Amino acid sequence: MLQSQAILTLHDEANTLWHLGQALPPVAGEFTHLVLAQHRANFDLWHQEDDARSPDASDASLATVKHAIDEINQRRNDLMEQVDAALLLEAADQNQASPLHSESPGLIIDRLSILSLKLFHTAEETHRPSASEEHRNRNLDRLHILEDQRADLAACLDLLWSDILAGKRRFRLYRQMKMYNDPELNPVLYTRS
Repeated sequence: MLQSQAILTLHDEANTLWHLGQALPPVAGEFTHLVLAQHRANFDLWHQEDDARSPDASDASLATVKHAIDEINQRRNDLMEQVDAALLLEAADQNQASPLHSESPGLIIDRLSILSLKLFHTAEETHRPSASEEHRNRNLDRLHILEDQRADLAACLDLLWSDILAGKRRFRLYRQMKMYNDPELNPVLYTRS
């Protein structure tokens, strides 16, 4: 089920097609669908964050963007939990005596998603026509660092999953317990009614 190279390829293909305004062909399997949906949330969040930093944005448009960011971030967190829940089904017989890993596979997959977006946008900067040669070279250096970081993290994910299946490590589903969107937990929301 979990193969980091397949996840990296899925993220990269999605980046290319989504930036062209195209859809990916349908993906097979619930786990792959969850990984792709979670990456889409990061993709949408990335671009909303860009909009939030526009120096020309009005207060009203910033408020709209901030609300969208909150909504997308909630979706992203819910999907991370769903990824972990799906993986827990596959690893249902975890060795409870094995050491607990502090970061779940779903959280690592989220980090890989963000690295994929950083790689895509950094690569764009290496060939942007309006950029200086110095800018392009600086981003080439950044690109190599990001590639190394992603390769390291993907290898860590594969090792973690292998260790989980071998009973050497275990993980739990950690609920994010976000409070800001919950009308019963956010005082700004529950004091309005």
